[in-house]
Amino acid sequence: MAKKYAKIQIYSDGGARGNPGPAAVGVLICDAEGNALLEHAETIGATTNNVAEYRAVILALELAQQFAPVEVYYFADSELVVRQLTGRYRIKAPHISALAATVREKERAYSKIVYTHVPRTHEKIQIVDDLLNQALNRAGH
Repeated sequence: MAKKYAKIQIYSDGGARGNPGPAAVGVLICDAEGNALLEHAETIGATTNNVAEYRAVILALELAQQFAPVEVYYFADSELVVRQLTGRYRIKAPHISALAATVREKERAYSKIVYTHVPRTHEKIQIVDDLLNQALNRAGH
């Protein structure tokens, strides 16, 4: 059983080569001070960048449950996904609405979740981007 943390930070990225094309997600979960607790990456089949970004959020929220956090501070480089999840942008596409509904379901495991957009150049976003690219490379994409 993983150690429990009151607050965690999550960084994720999703990407597709070709958009749509072979896709993967990368997740980094850190304690409140930014120390890595878990790194994970996996391929998710052929899809678009936006779907991959949402799939990364869903996976990250599932993986974070093992740390039993009360508060989650979530960082992603997809401005669209962050603005959709914070309610600043409306979601129009039905398949994205379905993914957002799954995110909302996963959010119920936490008392507080705060989404923040960070640039692609952010140190920890670079880590998750590397993780997803390694997963695609291992899969021969």
